[in-house]
Amino acid sequence: MNSFKDFEKDLLRLGKDLKSPETKKFLKKQGVKLKKRTEKVARSKVKEKTGNYLKSIKSGKVYEFNGNFSSRVYSTAPHAHLIEYGHKIVTKSGEIKGFKNGTYVFEEAKKSFEEDFTNAVDEYLDELYKKNGF
Repeated sequence: MNSFKDFEKDLLRLGKDLKSPETKKFLKKQGVKLKKRTEKVARSKVKEKTGNYLKSIKSGKVYEFNGNFSSRVYSTAPHAHLIEYGHKIVTKSGEIKGFKNGTYVFEEAKKSFEEDFTNAVDEYLDELYKKNGF
């Protein structure tokens, strides 16, 4: 019975560690890595280099969403959605000349970052398990 109580205490301590500031720091660091990956993809896919689009890519704060910690990478540029998803090419007179396909920068960056993030989370959890005696 004592070993079960000890195990229960270890699990509670592990739960507290998962809600700790270190976890938020870890997620913020991963968000910054995703931001850098997104900027790299944007540099390679977006041909017009005024610099405003690249400067607008940000990583957000770590926040709690549906009981889980989350962080996001986003663009503050007002034209970012046009680059991401595509848009109609319209003349000044309103005539539609065609359609510019989207580059899907954020989607590609997310897909290429998934494996790195999974490995980083596994390493972080292993570290927590060792710290808590599992």
